[in-house]
Amino acid sequence: MLESVDNALRLLQMLRDVGGLRLKDAAEELGIAPSTAHRLLAMLVYRGFAVQDEKRMYHPGSAMGAGPAQRGWTREFNDLCRPHMEALAILCGETVNLVIRVGTQARFLSSAESTGMLRVGDRQGQVLDAELTAGGRILLAELPRETLEQLYLRPADLADDDREWGDRRLSPDDFERFRRELSAARAVGFALNVQQTEEGVAAFGVAIRNRARTAVGALTVAVPITRFRQHSQGPLVSQIKNAIRELEVDIEDLEP
Repeated sequence: MLESVDNALRLLQMLRDVGGLRLKDAAEELGIAPSTAHRLLAMLVYRGFAVQDEKRMYHPGSAMGAGPAQRGWTREFNDLCRPHMEALAILCGETVNLVIRVGTQARFLSSAESTGMLRVGDRQGQVLDAELTAGGRILLAELPRETLEQLYLRPADLADDDREWGDRRLSPDDFERFRRELSAARAVGFALNVQQTEEGVAAFGVAIRNRARTAVGALTVAVPITRFRQHSQGPLVSQIKNAIRELEVDIEDLEP
């Protein structure tokens, strides 16, 4: 057990220091079987500490550079949201997540899992790119244009070849398309993630606001892709919004 933990930590160090890692090299460096290295790397990918590119090279993930959130308010926020999340998970039969945005990252504070056999698992502790997640997108939709530009608009003098791995900034045309998508999500009151962060998984996200109508987080409901159409045409979004209306009574005085 301790050896597995040590190997996972050594992989994190290698990703941090090398920046790009092949499965074969990881196995050789650790002196373990490629299958064992693959399992460890797969878990790092699942938790957001690594990502894999199209050449099957592993790179540091979003969680690698994530600093601490302001724990004072996030703990209270999570505690207040928890009963509503559990009730919603029972009502809709799917896994419910509590998400906050920190810069261009979406952080999953906790999950209330469905009890169904086919369900999306616990996402607590994951850190993902905000623009790819349902919760991150609906929270980004709350930002003014100038803030979005600072986060995502690529400088005119920065070519594709000059961008660093993991740079989320967009060309002017891509940025305008992205901004229109966010505006549409804000207009309807929810955002979608359809297999953007995990194959076979979709999610619906709705913002949570305090008394000042500031979006302090989001609830997302993650569903197997086989049930996505059913939920997109059913009562799920209304159920999320109803749960959030009740939840907002409890968190109205919360200030991040």
